[in-house]
Amino acid sequence: MAFGVYPGTFDPLTIAHLAVADAAIDQLGLTRLDLAISRRALGKEHLDDDTVDRRVAEISATIGHRPHLAVVVVDARLLADIARGYDAVVMGADKWAQVIDPAWYDGDADARDAAVAALPRVAVAPRRGWTTPSEFRLDVPDHIAEVSATAVRDGRHDWAASPPPDGAG
Repeated sequence: MAFGVYPGTFDPLTIAHLAVADAAIDQLGLTRLDLAISRRALGKEHLDDDTVDRRVAEISATIGHRPHLAVVVVDARLLADIARGYDAVVMGADKWAQVIDPAWYDGDADARDAAVAALPRVAVAPRRGWTTPSEFRLDVPDHIAEVSATAVRDGRHDWAASPPPDGAG
């Protein structure tokens, strides 16, 4: 049995998140993939406990029929800490850029290197405008690289994983 984690804010969950999750389960042979939401996501200080509860409820409703997916809330902030204990970690190329950026480790390249070395098996989904390391590349449909949660929040509801709330879009 192999368990993976896919950290993110999922604000909101998009069709790309689900496509990446499905690809990771298939390509990595995962039994379960946890969509992990940090209570205090790095670089997302505007997301508080109320938004965590809302996102967990929305995600749970959307993935309820997908037995290989679960949503978990974690206190860890660094992806390497969130991934500890899992067999695989899944992320977009934009998140990979953060993982390898020493700025997220107080500018300490040695701390960054130790965190990267501690990661379990890595799978990186392409994102438009970001480099995807070929050795970690997760194969997803090309159009998925364009999808963004920001665009969904701005009205691109066809990219949402679930229908918009009443009165939206």
